[in-house]
Amino acid sequence: MSNELMNKWSENSETLGTWLSIPNSHSAEALSRIGFDYVCVDMQHGIADYQIATTMIQAIELGGQGTPICRVPWNEPGIIGRMLDAGARGIIVPMVNSVAEAKSAVNAVKYPPLGARSYGPILIGARAADRGENYFEVANSQTACIPMIETRQAVESIDNILEVEGVDAIYVGPADLSISYGFSNAYSDDNAEYKEVLEHIAERCAAHGKVAGIHSTSGLAANRRSKGFSMQTISGDMVALGKGSRNDLKAARSGGDGDGDSKIY
Repeated sequence: MSNELMNKWSENSETLGTWLSIPNSHSAEALSRIGFDYVCVDMQHGIADYQIATTMIQAIELGGQGTPICRVPWNEPGIIGRMLDAGARGIIVPMVNSVAEAKSAVNAVKYPPLGARSYGPILIGARAADRGENYFEVANSQTACIPMIETRQAVESIDNILEVEGVDAIYVGPADLSISYGFSNAYSDDNAEYKEVLEHIAERCAAHGKVAGIHSTSGLAANRRSKGFSMQTISGDMVALGKGSRNDLKAARSGGDGDGDSKIY
């Protein structure tokens, strides 16, 4: 079992990912073939429930070009354990604001003695055994615990959260973070105070040797990269569907060529 996302982190390589909100294994497989470093199934604000999320992770593995990870609905060990058993190689945990909540996330993601995850080999363990791997022996080092930093309280506790053993990366939820500081959900990196907060988070991650991740866009990627964020979600199924369809419609109405690579059968 090798987690290519975590391997790239260990090499200090940038990792770019996409986000799945649509509960469909076909779109999950299609996006996993594009070349993203990770493909995240969103169970918090996306539409997927456990059963379809499991098939989406299987589809991502079938695509073979992106590490399957999952954002769970909340910091709750039941759903975290189930998604790991389903094959997620990393768990993004919403609204982690304190050391106690970070430890709770680690407990759910990691097996003893580091955590308290229950061992159940029916899904991922059985698939690993088919490949001649011992999932249990390597799971703690090959399964990423990624707390979300998305409030002022979390930022004020960032050093203590990053010191929690078993935290592999953090992931900034920029809209909630902006709201927490009294700004609009339509966050702007040009806002001086907000920019300072993002830079502070990335700096503290670097100081602790942890990966700084953030929800981003292709247009913001260079800016966020310069701040020190090496994990960026720069696309998503809903975003790509809307953007591509708008561009095709605009091109068709204006008499342009649109995307020459697009085909409709």
